[in-house]
Amino acid sequence: MPISLYNSLNRQVEPFAPLDPERVTMYLCGPTVYSYVHIGNARGPVVFDVLVRLLRRHYPKVVYARNITDVDDKINAAAREQDVPISAITDRFTATYRDDMAKLGIAPPDIEPRATAHIGEIVAMIRTLIANGHAYEAEGHVLFDVASYAAYGALSGRDTEEMIAGARVEVAPYKKNPVDFVLWKPSTPELPGWDSPWGRGRPGWHIECSAMSAAHLGETIDIHAGGVDLQFPHHENEIAQSTCAHGGKVFARWWLHNGMLTFGGRKMSKSLGNVLHVHQLLQQHPPEALRLLLMRGHYRQPLDWSDQAIAQAVSTLDGWYRVLRDLADVTVEGELPVPAAVEAALCDDLNTPQALAELATLADTARQAGTPEAKAALLGGGALLGLLQQDPEAWFRKGADAVDGARVEALLEERKAARAAKDFARADAIRAELTAMGVVIEDGAQGTRWSVAKA
Repeated sequence: MPISLYNSLNRQVEPFAPLDPERVTMYLCGPTVYSYVHIGNARGPVVFDVLVRLLRRHYPKVVYARNITDVDDKINAAAREQDVPISAITDRFTATYRDDMAKLGIAPPDIEPRATAHIGEIVAMIRTLIANGHAYEAEGHVLFDVASYAAYGALSGRDTEEMIAGARVEVAPYKKNPVDFVLWKPSTPELPGWDSPWGRGRPGWHIECSAMSAAHLGETIDIHAGGVDLQFPHHENEIAQSTCAHGGKVFARWWLHNGMLTFGGRKMSKSLGNVLHVHQLLQQHPPEALRLLLMRGHYRQPLDWSDQAIAQAVSTLDGWYRVLRDLADVTVEGELPVPAAVEAALCDDLNTPQALAELATLADTARQAGTPEAKAALLGGGALLGLLQQDPEAWFRKGADAVDGARVEALLEERKAARAAKDFARADAIRAELTAMGVVIEDGAQGTRWSVAKA
């Protein structure tokens, strides 16, 4: 079935058709590795991981790049504060980011370019922009001349003249135009820097993604994705510099932007004190529940975080894994099928809420039918969404290492004996003791099973 995606550049849903069906290219703006990322920064990697899974079903080769920004003023500030080289900061938080994303069930990208490994390509692109009359040097800086690119503002829908007129920040005196942006800036001795035709310095943020994308995916790519907060100025600037550096070629044919994660309806920000870091949340909640929550809303819409929302995600997964646990003796053979209804939802502009609704229906069907086909459909639908791939007992026993399993089993045997003797007061007392231990018990046709209560 065909895939349709909303193109932010054209502001409409369009049937997706790659430039080369034998090699689909996709680039996602990755993290600036100066600290832990907050949960809002994980929404894009999660939803676009689902998109990559979908694309791989439809095309023989998908080349997916997600960059690491490892040179930035925030990194420099963190390194100065801790009195360490920038690599000590970037290596630590790059490793943490990879580990955190893996825990969320996000497959690693095919390519993970780092900005510091592409200084040569960045310098070459800047030289081309200067030679083509789209950039200029001023006081050790190199800036992109926005006036030289007539289509500037097309992605964000902003008018260049209005942006100039509305500029309220103090404009650097070396700029020709208030909206001109930095491609290269000088570095003082204590800052990281590289030799260039314009002196020792470092790249501006925007040029990094353009150079890395071109180096690994080509001058024109199929999909460029990222958060809606990057649409302006970052993505707008990427389009301008890439188009001008490559002789007018289209930079990205589809632009996809995920909505922001909010907290009580307000944007997450340090100033509001409502930033929740992925690294800490992974220690407090089941990672799969975090992934499910981030897919609950349509990717283009804002999504509100709340304790109630994460509790609901845990409860939903409890129900689905309970079905799979009940069907533990039902054998599924061969490759898992992908149910048409789940795939159709995702082909419709990555409609994860509808796909999750279809998965709920599949869980109900599997619960009632109890057949290998129904179980396979549930597992197959879950796999496309990156869900339900754990052993059900592992899901329910997560955190069991903090519980005395032998003691639990002994109490369950004692409770079984008490119930057989109709000593219900003792049976209830044992249940209360287990609850106090953080253990949830469930009586069913298969006997009594236990799990660890989740946060």
